[in-house]
Amino acid sequence: MRVLLVDDSRTIRSIQKNVLKQLGCEDVVETGDGVEALAAIGAQRPDLMLVDWNMPNMDGITLVRKIREKDKTLPIIMCTTEAERGRVIEAVKAGVNDYVVKPFTVESLSEKITRTLAKFAVAR
Repeated sequence: MRVLLVDDSRTIRSIQKNVLKQLGCEDVVETGDGVEALAAIGAQRPDLMLVDWNMPNMDGITLVRKIREKDKTLPIIMCTTEAERGRVIEAVKAGVNDYVVKPFTVESLSEKITRTLAKFAVAR
């Protein structure tokens, strides 16, 4: 399974990468913003994406909307400090499959990843 991490914080990407490693995922690609992420998706479609909301160049919500214009089936989890209900609703309307508020625990991120992947496994 290939996972694309999109976050401008190397620390957050490192934590996410460790969680994914615990879940048995070693094929992880990292980008620091939405522009880099679109290029990475164009090179090779990931099986899962973890996307931050607030990033330079292109924010996460814009990235999700651009992806959903062409790909409705790519699992996307928003990992962000944006905790307001309105933001969660906006993200879901844009097309995210799940939502994790920072700071998150390893357990909560792991649960969201596992649950999202299970939904897509059933749908296939």
